[in-house]
Amino acid sequence: MAALAYNLGKREINHYFSVRSAKVLALVAVLFLAACHLASRRYRGNDSCEYLLSSGRFLGEKVWQPHSCMMHKYKISEAKNCLVDKHIAFIGDSRIRQLFYSFVKIINPQFKEEGNKHENIPFEDKIASVKVDFLWHPEVNGSMKQCIKAWTEDSIAKPHVIVAGAATWSIKIHNGSSEALSQYKMNITSIAPLLEKLAKTSDVYWVLQDPVYEDLLSENRKMITNEKIDAYNEAAVSILNSSTRNSKSNVKMFSVSKLIAQETIMESLDGLHLPESSRETSAMILMNVYCNKILKPVDGSCCQPRPPLTLIQKLAACFFTLSITGYLIFYIIHRNAHRKNKPCTDLESGEEKKNIINTPVSSLEILLQSFCKLGLIMAYFYMCDRANLFMKENKFYTHSSFFIPIIYILVLGVFYNENTKETKVLNREQTDEWKGWMQLVILIYHISGASTFLPVYMHIRVLVAAYLFQTGYGHFSYFWIKGDFGIHRVCQVLFRLNFLVVVLCIVMDRPYQFYYFVPLVTVWFMVIYITLALWPQIIQKKANGNCFWHFGLLLKLGFLLLFICFLTYSQGAFEKIFSLWPLSKCFELKGNVYEWWFRWRLDRYVVFHGMLFAFIYLALQKRQVLSEGKGEPLFSNKVSNFLLFISVVSFLTYSIWASSCKNKAECNELHPSVSVVQILAFILIRNIPGYARSVYSSFFAWFGKISLELFICQYHIWLAADTRGILVLIPGNPMLNIIVSTFIFVCVAHEISQITNDLAQIIIPKDNSSLLKRLACIAAFFCGLLILSSIQDKSKQ
Repeated sequence: MAALAYNLGKREINHYFSVRSAKVLALVAVLFLAACHLASRRYRGNDSCEYLLSSGRFLGEKVWQPHSCMMHKYKISEAKNCLVDKHIAFIGDSRIRQLFYSFVKIINPQFKEEGNKHENIPFEDKIASVKVDFLWHPEVNGSMKQCIKAWTEDSIAKPHVIVAGAATWSIKIHNGSSEALSQYKMNITSIAPLLEKLAKTSDVYWVLQDPVYEDLLSENRKMITNEKIDAYNEAAVSILNSSTRNSKSNVKMFSVSKLIAQETIMESLDGLHLPESSRETSAMILMNVYCNKILKPVDGSCCQPRPPLTLIQKLAACFFTLSITGYLIFYIIHRNAHRKNKPCTDLESGEEKKNIINTPVSSLEILLQSFCKLGLIMAYFYMCDRANLFMKENKFYTHSSFFIPIIYILVLGVFYNENTKETKVLNREQTDEWKGWMQLVILIYHISGASTFLPVYMHIRVLVAAYLFQTGYGHFSYFWIKGDFGIHRVCQVLFRLNFLVVVLCIVMDRPYQFYYFVPLVTVWFMVIYITLALWPQIIQKKANGNCFWHFGLLLKLGFLLLFICFLTYSQGAFEKIFSLWPLSKCFELKGNVYEWWFRWRLDRYVVFHGMLFAFIYLALQKRQVLSEGKGEPLFSNKVSNFLLFISVVSFLTYSIWASSCKNKAECNELHPSVSVVQILAFILIRNIPGYARSVYSSFFAWFGKISLELFICQYHIWLAADTRGILVLIPGNPMLNIIVSTFIFVCVAHEISQITNDLAQIIIPKDNSSLLKRLACIAAFFCGLLILSSIQDKSKQ
């Protein structure tokens, strides 16, 4: 009964929810969400600085998340680079002094909080030419007004940034009287025009008063209540916001510290002053407000303007616009022709007859339709990660955010299981399943920010290595069995791997090496091809006739291993090869190829291991050493049990080692040599028992077929800020947001996979003469792209 219910349940789901209907639903969701976000930005404004200064929440201890945007954590070098030749002034009471100290410590962590607290405190970094001053003015009175007024005079050098605020001293000295509040209103009214004048040339922030923890206040501060503080804040906001005839005041309200204090004031030592972690958060917000628009950090989307379109992006937009227009014209003409050819009634017989039989879809129509769809999808990519239409948030890792989704997908994977069509080791369905669950785990790893947890990081490194292992295994098996070294096969693989990445490089203005995994797989495919295609070409058919050829192939693999070792221990030679033009255009990132060398070196041996495994397995299979029948163990019972025991022990041993690593550098050094242990252990555990080899998860296999698109698309339409953050389509509800964004993301990846396959049939024809013409056109396209890229680089300089 349980099995029957299980099968009926799967049928019901598949009947009512197809891939086509899912994509239509995803399109409707995108249009609706885009309209909502556009309306929201028109109504609430498009300035993420306002959100940064006024709203947010704690993701965890000491991790502040502004509403709708990402905050960058500035390092010392970055802060100095931003503030070079700048003067920042903090003016106010002891709370502003705290903020001053926290701000200075971003520039110089060794700066100590010492000296007379009730006096001015200077700070200067002569090397970076940064000057930060604290001016002691605990009340909004004539003294503060004179200080601010002096800055408005032309003869006095104005600070580039002014941070001001005060109120608690007025409440304390005047015992919280209403007369003191009235005087505060009069004083701030007289200061407001001066601040507004300064705000035209400098960044001026008025810090609203943080709440207090009344139970901890000393007797001489008991009159400072949250009710009084709220009254003073309301007065400051109403006066400063109405101090100009313009619709909006130039003086910015720094009100976010109130929200931070509400969560942390209980940790205060005296009930009045905030704990150090809260001050550091407020100081980092100030740094983001001022520096993000200057340094433009990738993971700091707050206060950043939308990047201008490059020449290549504009040309891409024109191309996709023409493709969409061309397809619409083609569709209208085709539809009108179809209407004319509708069945008509024969007046004599009274029967309907058709004028023309349905014609097959032409290559031109498929081409226009594919580029039309791709253009709309690329528009969505651009909206998500360049246009600042949708929101972005920082990642925050917790064990539950990683492991709970892993459990969910495992349950789904078990629910959707089928019998395999064949029971050979690493058959197509099994490798698709393997790619699928690995890709889903990697996606969860990326969105949860689990790279900060070393044991998870090391196991994910094994999954990446396993993809490369499959690259070595799969391509070696194909060339060894088929012996097809033709140009058509090479072009098909290269097109399938690189089409989406090339389009994204153009549309998203990113270097090829940014999508590091695709260059990695592409280079290794070419290494495998060259190794096997070079004379003498040794294939299985030739080797079966003479065992001598097996030794010849092993010799080839030996030379490949020596070549890998040479490049591994000769960084200079590696960098010289890939720094040559035009290779440098593909493999440089931030002006050098170090990142490419690091990525290549991490998994340098695993493709070789995959090729060697394929050779040994196919040799054993040919000699009928293996039992690959349905339900049969791969070897005899004793051998199978022994190998299973060794595999389980090896698998667990690697996991224990990965969990005991002290740091990433130490782990990464050993990883290339030992990752194959867990990969081989998994293969044996998965394939030795006959019952395990006879079933597979269709759920995981479905994702495995689009694993490449999933890996690439996540950069911009699931994650955000080039993978540094999370895309927010539905603010305020993280769980619903993940569900909706994931649904759209998967639908887009599947559609791109189909588009790539359709275009591959047209662009990579089987006829060699036609293929060579297409290759000449593709070469001309890339030459043009290189020229435009060079022009673009010169214009930026």
